[in-house]
Amino acid sequence: MKIIIEGAGEVGSHLAKMLRAESNDVTVIDNDEQRLSHLSSYADVETILGNPSSIKVLKSAGVEKADLYIAVYPFATQEVNIVGAMLARQLGAAKVIARINDEEYLTAENRLIFKEMGIELTFYPEKVAADEIVDALKHSSSTESMDFAHGKLQMAVFKLDENSPCTDATLGSFTNGISQEELLSFRIIAISRNGKTIIPKFDSKFLYGDLIYVISKREGLPQLSKYFGSDSIDIRKVMVLGGTAIGEMVARSLASANIDVKIIDDNKERCIELSETLPDRVMIVNGNGRDSDFLFEESISDYDAFVAVTPNDEANMLSCVVAKKLGVRRTIAEVENIEYIRLAEEMGVDTVINKKLITASRIFKFTLSGKARFVKYMNGTDAEVIEYTVAPGSAITKDTLKNIPFPKNAIIGGIIRGNDSFIAVGDTRIEPYDRVAIFALPESIKDIDKFFK
Repeated sequence: MKIIIEGAGEVGSHLAKMLRAESNDVTVIDNDEQRLSHLSSYADVETILGNPSSIKVLKSAGVEKADLYIAVYPFATQEVNIVGAMLARQLGAAKVIARINDEEYLTAENRLIFKEMGIELTFYPEKVAADEIVDALKHSSSTESMDFAHGKLQMAVFKLDENSPCTDATLGSFTNGISQEELLSFRIIAISRNGKTIIPKFDSKFLYGDLIYVISKREGLPQLSKYFGSDSIDIRKVMVLGGTAIGEMVARSLASANIDVKIIDDNKERCIELSETLPDRVMIVNGNGRDSDFLFEESISDYDAFVAVTPNDEANMLSCVVAKKLGVRRTIAEVENIEYIRLAEEMGVDTVINKKLITASRIFKFTLSGKARFVKYMNGTDAEVIEYTVAPGSAITKDTLKNIPFPKNAIIGGIIRGNDSFIAVGDTRIEPYDRVAIFALPESIKDIDKFFK
């Protein structure tokens, strides 16, 4: 697939590296020579120095032959991305998508306007990150979660601690103590340990610190929380460090759900601005949230959750550690340096949010067949979760799962058929129009896609 990326900022560079690793032909346009030079030092992609809004530059990149054009120009108004995407579409790019920074553009009515202009997808990474944080607070017993078909199937990630009942047990011994009926309500699909992802077998052992990835029917989740020693927390009060766009959107969403929120930010002007735009249920405090004494004075121990979304990764990680020590049960940190994600988890941060991974998930779907409904990268692993709609006559429908040569580094976790959902087992036969949830390591993605075409 020929892909052109407008912008070699953090998001564009991450996408370029990821999409090139999937054997795509990737070209990156930017008018900053230093950004392009940095990208070329670690990614085997073609770079073009020039203005991405220039028709001449777009033509020199071969935009008329592009299967996908991604406009993610950094440090510029969203109009630069929108114009670049519209020009690329008019010049012949098959699909174009653009990053925006205005919630107003995300309404259904405005999305339709952009589609009529030829822009396949508009995305606002900060808004998606805020939604992930709010969702993580709703599913407070797991470190990360995902819903399929409005919750008919759910994926959850549990971190094992010394009190988890299954720590040091094998998968076989763990499942032997569970009734057959209950086993049909969930499936353990992966273990992440020290950065390595393991597709478990019966003799696989659960160890302290493991991340356990589970697909479950809605009714199976409460029991899973007990098995993995993770109690659900009733979130009624949340402290947010950072009055950023993400912090503002999280606070507004939580306040609409009748949750009390306190935002702490060290910029007085920003605090005044937030106090004028956010609901009364949100308290704004001007102060240094990195100071543990200050957090103590702000009664942090009275809060159920602490969310750190400042522009500084280190500050977010360390403040979450402090919050834990001061009695907060649930912590969430925005960490944009991908190399820091595992470190943050080892430090005890419950949930890590990364805008680049979220953005990559949304865009990667466009490199697969049209049957892929969405893709999500999971923290703590290099694996992806994909939901496919099954096409009539596709290879996955030809036999039961145990008789289909499905890639070894992938596992089908659950299936949604009409209004019903169920966990996939060896004797399961997938039918046309089923929606299928798959957990897969990157090297198997292209092979999986062939089964659903």
